[in-house]
Amino acid sequence: MDRLPLPLEGITVVAVEQAVSAPFATRQLADLGARVVKVERIDGGDFARGYDTAAGGLASHFVWCNRGKESIALDLKDPRGLDVVRRLVADADVFVQNLAQGAAARLGLDAATLCAAHPRLIAVDISGYGSSGPYADKRAYDMLVQCEAGLVSVTGTPGQPVKAGIPAADIAAAMYAFSGVLAALVRRGTTGRGGPVEVSMLEALAEWMGHPLHHAMHGGEPPARTGLAHAVIAPYDAYATADGGRVLLSVQNDREWRRLAEQVIGRPELGTDPDLATNAARVVNRARTDELVAGALGVLDADEALGRLEKAGIACARLRDLDELAEHPQLTARERWRQVGSPVGPLKALLPPITLPGGDEARMGDVPALGQHTGALLRAVGMTDDEIAALRRDGVVA
Repeated sequence: MDRLPLPLEGITVVAVEQAVSAPFATRQLADLGARVVKVERIDGGDFARGYDTAAGGLASHFVWCNRGKESIALDLKDPRGLDVVRRLVADADVFVQNLAQGAAARLGLDAATLCAAHPRLIAVDISGYGSSGPYADKRAYDMLVQCEAGLVSVTGTPGQPVKAGIPAADIAAAMYAFSGVLAALVRRGTTGRGGPVEVSMLEALAEWMGHPLHHAMHGGEPPARTGLAHAVIAPYDAYATADGGRVLLSVQNDREWRRLAEQVIGRPELGTDPDLATNAARVVNRARTDELVAGALGVLDADEALGRLEKAGIACARLRDLDELAEHPQLTARERWRQVGSPVGPLKALLPPITLPGGDEARMGDVPALGQHTGALLRAVGMTDDEIAALRRDGVVA
């Protein structure tokens, strides 16, 4: 049987984007076969290009979020640069922007304006807090939105709230923008019409806060910050092993506790001890529960501890650092690593987690240099070489 093409083959996306939320959303579209044209500033481009130089001289955020795109560098404050974007949008299926609140509207690049002019266009506005309300014009960066959304209040230790170690608000907004585009494409397929898509970082992350939010709203106490432990389950934590490793385990029901007591701790009587036999009792007696588990695992090396837990049917994991993740045996066994091209040569990258068996593999294109495709894209919208040379001379394009 013939292999299926990537689902977004033939879809063109134009993105005036920066940082993480919009670039990560459009990278998902590129991976699934869409052509993504990334519009960047002429003075350095997407500011995420300058975050660091960790990826062989390139910024790690930029490499992660921008493979498979074509880069055109334009001065949107010049009417000639803005006209180029409008020409690109006229032939596009999707437009995405995450400029500061109000900036897209001033340029005529907000979703409402573009969709009124192009009924089949799907136009996405990504913002920090939405287009209305008292926070609409407030500057929004990932850590700030993590705080506003309450994520920081439930993350960390009892004495210290901490932000997530990844840009959770940016990623949440990106994935809702991505799924919003897919939903709008399906609707366009049945109605012939595109339309605006709005996503805010606050609303995206507030949705991800669903469990603690509903727990607190509907009469429960807000979940306590418990580090790697769980506020209402015990044992559920990381425990040191004799070789300096840390093993995490989670006991989800009392049958598992009895197996843990017998096969790992080596004290079957603990399975029926009234102070430990139920999860509620173990939470009340968390210190004793953790002491028993820590004592049993602390005399084993990590591999032996994991082996015993697996044999007993206890959910467990190894606490890995990033170097260990890069060498994770499961990712290696499933052949999830590929190489993508970049201005500094090949770079290692993970296949996206959406796998479509029976179809073409995700398109993991090169990471573009700033303005790498400017000339080709200007010619594609009908400009002559003389016109392009004039724009370059005047600093409108790069």
